Parts: sequence; C-alpha cells; structure tokens
Amino acid sequence: MARFVRCLRRTLCSTSSPSIPYRNPRIGLPSTQNPVLLISRKCLSSGSYVSEMQKSAFQGNILRLIRNEIDYELDHSPPLQPPNTFGPFTVDERPGEQWISLKRNFKEKEDIKIEATMFDKSVPTSKSTSTEPEYILHITFIVNISKGGAAEALEIMCSAWPDTIEISNLCVRKGSKSSPSSYGGPEFEELDDQLQDALYQFLEERGISNELAVFLHQYMKNKGKGEYVRWMESIKSYVEQK
Repeated sequence: MARFVRCLRRTLCSTSSPSIPYRNPRIGLPSTQNPVLLISRKCLSSGSYVSEMQKSAFQGNILRLIRNEIDYELDHSPPLQPPNTFGPFTVDERPGEQWISLKRNFKEKEDIKIEATMFDKSVPTSKSTSTEPEYILHITFIVNISKGGAAEALEIMCSAWPDTIEISNLCVRKGSKSSPSSYGGPEFEELDDQLQDALYQFLEERGISNELAVFLHQYMKNKGKGEYVRWMESIKSYVEQK
C-alpha cells in the first residue's frame, strides 16, 4: 500500500506541475533559448561598438591633421592684418570670398568701384624650363565708373600682372537694362594705339596704375593665406560636431 501511494504521488506531481526549464544564472535566460540568437545579438553589439570606435579614431586623426596644418600655417607664414586703404581707395576685404572691392570718389562727380579676384591663372615665364618651371600669377579686376548715380557706367576689364596692369576690354553698361547680346565693342588691342595710350592715362589719373597691380598681388598673396586658414577652421568645426 505504501508503495502504491508513493507511485501515485509521483504521478500526480509530474502531471499537475508544468515543466520549469533551468535558467542559466550567468545570463538570466532559460536554457531553452536559441543559442544562435544569443550569439548573433552579442556579435551585433560588439560590431556596433567596434564601428563607433573606428569612427571616433578616424575623426580624431582628421582633427589632428587639420590642427597640425593650421598650427603650421600660423607659426611659419601667418597672414598679416590686411590694409583697409590703398591711396585714395578704401578696401573691402570681403572675408570668405574670392573677391575684394576698392572704392573712391573722383572730383566729386565720379564713383569708382574696382572688383578684383584672387589669383585666377598663371602663365610660364620666358625663363621657365621643363625641369625648372617658373610662373607669373594673374589677377582679373573690373573698373566701374559711374557719374552722379546715373544708370549708365563705364566698365573696363583689366589684368593685373606682378608689376603692370593691362586693359583687355571696355564698354558702357546700362544697369539692369543691359542685354547680354548687346554689342560690346572690339578687343582693346584692336583700337588705335593713341586711343589705347589715352585710356591708360585716363585710368592712371584716377589712381589705377601699375602701383595698383603691385598692391593687388601683395594683398591677394596675404588673402590667400588667410582664406586657407579660415577654410581649414571651418572644416575642423564641422568634423568636431557630434
């Protein structure tokens, strides 16, 4: 009888209580959990961590190189404070742009504005060879002369070489009414020689001479350094953003 009771007790226990799987005390999950899923989750977590570490190291290396470049420029060839005048002209540096502006009034009747690019091309010198090339830099500038706020203005396109200016073209602009298809006149070099000389004298009387070419080359060399450092600083600020 006792044996029968023990057998009956074992039977009741096995049928009334559901099977409780063993829980791994280290990870707190039932031992019936899919082990492949556990490994996959662990690998994904590790991969994400490694990816973040690589990204951080990449950004750190870029920032280090940028800071080194900025420090080198500032230590070895720092840009100078640019002058804000040239003779009777006031100079607008226009930070972050590839142009500068010069303005003046002439005899209280003319408003003169000059817009000059940074170095926009170079040409080889006569001394240049295949093994030792030498170049001279070129600057384009446009002279705009208006009278008393009139809509029309004389526009003269010029080149500034290291120590000389050169007129390339001139025309009369009629403000916003000017048509792109308007006749712009012949090339400057096609004009009569005496007329060419008179136009150079016309510009020189207004302070636009070879001295301006020298000034522009010195100014743009310094501006190029400043704009390069400013550009590097903007790249650094972007990379530093989280």
